[in-house]
Amino acid sequence: MSEFDLIRTHFAALGTSRADVLLGVGDDCAVLAVPAGQRLAVSIDTLASGVHFLADCDAEAIGHKSLAVGLSDLAAMGAEPAWATLALTLPAGLPAAAPDWLADFARGFGRLAQAYGVSLVGGDTTRGPLSITVQVHGFIPAGAEVRRGGARPGDLICVSGTLGDAGLALRALLAGQLPLPTLRARLERPTPRVGLGLALRGRASAMIDVSDGLAADLGHILTASGLAGALDLAALPLSDAVAAAVQTTGDWSLPLASGDDYELCFCLPSVDRDRLADIGARCGCPLTVIGRVERGSGLICTTPAGAPFALAHAGFDHFASPGAYDAS
Repeated sequence: MSEFDLIRTHFAALGTSRADVLLGVGDDCAVLAVPAGQRLAVSIDTLASGVHFLADCDAEAIGHKSLAVGLSDLAAMGAEPAWATLALTLPAGLPAAAPDWLADFARGFGRLAQAYGVSLVGGDTTRGPLSITVQVHGFIPAGAEVRRGGARPGDLICVSGTLGDAGLALRALLAGQLPLPTLRARLERPTPRVGLGLALRGRASAMIDVSDGLAADLGHILTASGLAGALDLAALPLSDAVAAAVQTTGDWSLPLASGDDYELCFCLPSVDRDRLADIGARCGCPLTVIGRVERGSGLICTTPAGAPFALAHAGFDHFASPGAYDAS
């Protein structure tokens, strides 16, 4: 199959058909129309084998996750997803060794794109070590974007969903064990909280998606806002499996620093505390208050026993951490 056969077969009509795509896949450039009164939010992520997914990860899951991580970025800004571009680098022997790999990858990508109204409008294919780069584009009404730097003293620190599930699944896989299916799904097929991001537009003072670990990503909010944060570790929302692991080891780094959660961490004025349950119910995910924004700098974590907890590292850093998916 040639490069152009590959594009026509698997990617030419992937995702949703949108009226604002004037010219999509198949020409030198896509031609797109941004609606009046909207601003364009853009984010790009690269997923590399051995860094963001294991070499034997299911192709459909890789397709899903490659789009999900970008949609999570749009959610963190309160943006409505619209378009995506895809640059796919394939090893020379992959199509021959796994003839269904591209079809499975496209299925995972396409199903998520359909679910969130995204149209694939262009990209590139090349040969080399397996990696996937996806750029996502979304719309935000002028001035409505939720940034990292808007937190205020007294704001509640909140998070969606549960923390540490993906990290626990990865620990099991690297140890040669099979994680619970629910945990593995959290690692390989994360759910971008797009609806929640839209619901928090105009309410949250600051927001970020939790990709590298709660402590690291919340730290970005605190740094951008010039403030400190106090976390109550007893309040962290944990699944039964993660809670059991923390209780056994006493190591809170699993929910605080393992990453790949793709939940939203946001700051909310304290007067809106009573609205959290309703917002979570409408968006289909629980929301939990885990701390408070304070004057000062840094992040203070307190254990259920009232003792301070110091993290050895706050989260994943490509240039300071070993490869998270490197079993060696």
